[in-house]
Amino acid sequence: MANFTTHIGAGTVQAGILATLTLAADVVAPENLIAVTLAGVLGSVLPDIDLKDSRASKMMFAGLGVFTSFVVLFAFADKFSVAELMVLWLGTLAFVRYGLHYLFHRLSVHRGVWHSVLAGVFWAALTAATLKYVLSRHEGVAWLGAGFLFLGYLQHLVLDEIYSVDVMNRRIKASFGTALKFYDGRYRAASAALAIATIAALMVTPSTKTFVEGITQKQLWAELKEGFLPRNKWFGVIPTSRYVSRERGAVDSTSPITTGTLPDKKAE
Repeated sequence: MANFTTHIGAGTVQAGILATLTLAADVVAPENLIAVTLAGVLGSVLPDIDLKDSRASKMMFAGLGVFTSFVVLFAFADKFSVAELMVLWLGTLAFVRYGLHYLFHRLSVHRGVWHSVLAGVFWAALTAATLKYVLSRHEGVAWLGAGFLFLGYLQHLVLDEIYSVDVMNRRIKASFGTALKFYDGRYRAASAALAIATIAALMVTPSTKTFVEGITQKQLWAELKEGFLPRNKWFGVIPTSRYVSRERGAVDSTSPITTGTLPDKKAE
């Protein structure tokens, strides 16, 4: 099994690459890109939430505790005194951070149902709903964040499987096959409950229409392809093949690309 440092490092690199491509394609505004990138990094460590003493689990429940306590605070801000609000805030924080943390780990098993693709879909759906309805992000941004998180989650499972193979001693460890799976057949009741929770989460997610239309536009992919490599020189020093070809009198490959996404205009 890969350790926390490996997962957070690999997740950051993957999320950074996806964020760079997203920025180059001008899919979302920079302020929204921060949120979806953080979702990708979170997804890369989220499967280890079922490991009681893992940093991922502690961070997750601590963050959830802070978030929930502020939701409660704002919900009852005009109904109680300052002293009562302080008690509510601290009580909610302690209950989520320690109470729910304890209950969750009493009911879960490491590399159980949470180490599965099904769990990744559940968290992705929950992310989309949270970004849309709690953080008031556009539905397209919500699903982009869900996609980032799911890819980070999937990367975690793949890395755990890779680390289950001892290349030096040429053997497969006993943990092989316990990380990357669609669902956990060993715990059928828990898997069934997770499947029901996933369906429920998907039912409250925002529409995917804007997201699908956005990422399938020909213009988007054409612009991404055009801007993938430098037009002239790498960092202004090393000439690119396109720059050399123009120097030799070739056709300028940086001219605008017609993708067919816009309606044709008749000549007047």
